[in-house]
Amino acid sequence: MKCLFVYNPVSGRGKTGKRLQKIVHALRERYGDVCVAATHAQGDMTRIVRESAPLFDAIVFSGGDGTFNEALQGVCESGCSPELGYIPSGTVNDVAHSLGIPKRLRGALRVIRSGRAVPLDCMKINDRYAMYIVAAGAFTSAPYTTPQSLKKQIGFVAYGIEGIKKNLNFDVFGVTVSDGERSVHADSVFVVLMNGRYVAGIPLNRGSSMADGKIEAALIHQRKNPGFFGKVRAFLALARLFLLGYRVREKQITRFEGSHFEIEAEESVVWNFDGEKGLSGKVTVDVVPGRIRMLVPRHRGV
Repeated sequence: MKCLFVYNPVSGRGKTGKRLQKIVHALRERYGDVCVAATHAQGDMTRIVRESAPLFDAIVFSGGDGTFNEALQGVCESGCSPELGYIPSGTVNDVAHSLGIPKRLRGALRVIRSGRAVPLDCMKINDRYAMYIVAAGAFTSAPYTTPQSLKKQIGFVAYGIEGIKKNLNFDVFGVTVSDGERSVHADSVFVVLMNGRYVAGIPLNRGSSMADGKIEAALIHQRKNPGFFGKVRAFLALARLFLLGYRVREKQITRFEGSHFEIEAEESVVWNFDGEKGLSGKVTVDVVPGRIRMLVPRHRGV
């Protein structure tokens, strides 16, 4: 079997590049023939994976959630379904947490050597793709606006600092969410659609599956021009959602489940796709069942 290993030399403080020989040796145990490519700029991962997917039986890649999203774009755009392996080396690694892939290199390589390839769902948003989250509103810009240098210095805490700095005002935006059965129009501070279990390192969507053909979504309500106590109330609703999970009972939260969503929003509303800056305004979100063939721990549910 032919395998391509693609890695982001910046992610994980450059540790992957230093361990390249060990990684290639482990990959050869499963695949035999291994080639290596490094990314140098945003978009390289997508391009390399898209061009390589028809040529290789397997593609293994390393990086954070943003890198995973780039690889996902490449696979989906290629029209092919090579076996995928993942070595997490980012700040948060939500996809790896959701799938039970260890962050430590030894554990991740063990999954690649002895794991099972399973079909996983992803989400299609207009003409783009996301693996585990589509979100807009409070704190959702932090993953892609936090300077890389700050991530290297203090890791996950950097997201919190950036989020607080840019989101204390809790901007309110109008949104209409339709799931095929009902349509809800509201002023909101946060909208999230999830295919994974973890968001920002927190098990927000406990008990969910990445292979059930469903998306779980939540909308936090907020009236226009809220006073101080209104902002506090919205913050508490957001905190309860993240601390207690998607199923929490909260008056300011509307929940949805489905496989197709149409969301009307102003062009100023920017969507976060797997921690990366995505599209703005109106989006249509669909589940793409079983599109990704991913190596996961042999006895782990997905």
